[in-house]
Amino acid sequence: MREVCARAVSENIDAIAFGDLFLEDIRAYREAQLQATGLKPLFPLWQQPTSTLAREMTAGGLRARLSCVDTKKLPASFASREFDETLLGELPCDTDPCGERGEFHTCVYAGPMFDSPLALEPGEIVLRDGFAYADFCLRPGPERDSFPASC
Repeated sequence: MREVCARAVSENIDAIAFGDLFLEDIRAYREAQLQATGLKPLFPLWQQPTSTLAREMTAGGLRARLSCVDTKKLPASFASREFDETLLGELPCDTDPCGERGEFHTCVYAGPMFDSPLALEPGEIVLRDGFAYADFCLRPGPERDSFPASC
């Protein structure tokens, strides 16, 4: 991390943005890690209401699938599902819509920040140590001929 931060500073980058929403310990950790680097930590989403934010992201064109699910908090069947309005409507009421308490993690494959979407193909779902992990492969295309057609 020191090398990456030093490189960023040498390229006249003065800040790093994090998508953290409300976990104080994570924010404090990031601030402490960057303190001596000369880089300023930014938290543009800090304390945004996650229910609103999740819906704004999907309405704005963000496309993602659930790549990891904590099976103590959600059924394993949520692994590999599309992060969309249907999924948000089916989350238990004690689940954060952005997975901010570790309920799930996502793999973002398309959105306004992408030049073009990644063509993901769902692969195997593995249950291990209380988590359901979903694999994804890139479907082959003209610029991805070296990737496997399926997982």
